[in-house]
Amino acid sequence: MSEHVETVIVGGGQAGLAVSYHLSQQGRPHTILEQASQPAEAWRNRRWDSFTLVTPNWMLRMPGAEYQGDDPEGFMPREEVVAYLEDYIERFRLPIQYGVRVNSVEKNGTGYLVHTDEATVEADNVVIATGLFQQPNIPAFSANLPAEVQQLHSSEYRNPAALPPGAVLVVGSAQSGAQIAEELYQSGRQVYLCVGASGRGPRHFRGKYITWRLNKTGWDVTVDKLPSPKAKFAASVQASGKDGGHTINLHQFARDGVVLLGRMQAAQGGKITLAPDLKENLAKVDKFEADLLKRIDDYIEKNGLDVPQETLPKLRDGYHAEVVTELDVQSAGITSVIWATGYRFDFGLVKLSVLDGDGYPIQKRGITDKPGLYFVGLPWLHTAKSGLLFGVGDDAAHIVADIAGKKRNDGSQAQSYLWG
Repeated sequence: MSEHVETVIVGGGQAGLAVSYHLSQQGRPHTILEQASQPAEAWRNRRWDSFTLVTPNWMLRMPGAEYQGDDPEGFMPREEVVAYLEDYIERFRLPIQYGVRVNSVEKNGTGYLVHTDEATVEADNVVIATGLFQQPNIPAFSANLPAEVQQLHSSEYRNPAALPPGAVLVVGSAQSGAQIAEELYQSGRQVYLCVGASGRGPRHFRGKYITWRLNKTGWDVTVDKLPSPKAKFAASVQASGKDGGHTINLHQFARDGVVLLGRMQAAQGGKITLAPDLKENLAKVDKFEADLLKRIDDYIEKNGLDVPQETLPKLRDGYHAEVVTELDVQSAGITSVIWATGYRFDFGLVKLSVLDGDGYPIQKRGITDKPGLYFVGLPWLHTAKSGLLFGVGDDAAHIVADIAGKKRNDGSQAQSYLWG
């Protein structure tokens, strides 16, 4: 016989915790089902040793635990993020069950059946909070590289010393790839970096952190303002919070000896085929920054703010690099490949017609057209900050308000217990 709970939250990351917080504040019975065996699994086990948040501490705004420390402009390291989330669960006594894998969610009359490895749970509401970064996205042609070359996804990288001696090829230049490449070459490694079109943002501009400026001009941009539906899948902007936060610039990488390459297209034996698009991609990176700065300049001017002018240095070293279309792994001395190629997502566990052609949930700020079924914690669920520690709480509150309203409308009352 199945057990029943008013709301099941699938996923115990920051999104699931934020929903649980708001449900707990209202005394609504619920449980979180988390497949990992311990809290903050992604932060704990899928980040490198020197990882820090790329957003300053003042943007740490989980509901009920907004940052109150003495270093608001600092960047919290990985182990402190883990401790913060552990404390969050304990402080608010959130009802989370670890080691529970949800296999499917299906309709059951006016509610849902949540099937796990060990049991089936009946629920009035289900909140999918599994995030968008679920499965490492490594191209199939990676299998064609020589067996002696160590390969790992960026989520498996820990530090330079953990890699075998030799040069390293980093595939992907978004937030993780750029930071890992920087750490590697600063440790003395020869680094080859396959460059995509992920944008660059300066750490500071016109007297403030760029994130402070964006809070005034961009974080609240809603998903309907994007140029296309696929724009919500754009790679993260190159940024770093290491050593107090600094700008990452691929032209500086080239100046420091990193070999910049175009996109990796194929591999066969010891040969890697590369697209001849390096300079085109660098131009897109540079344009992203120029457009960002113009938006900030326009905002300052429009609002008549008394802010000093600033012109950032324009590095162009990457444009002088030779465009390489084939690379011999052995000749280049490459002994490791790090795939900073992002993740795939799969919401196939939801056995209802709620996904679009990209497999992304069809919803409005997390609320689907299936009463009682919700999504939370996805990039661009509603705004640019929806997937961040900075903004996930707002969407969680919106979803919980809908759950509470739904319960009031059908006449049911919150119970005083928490299932599980």
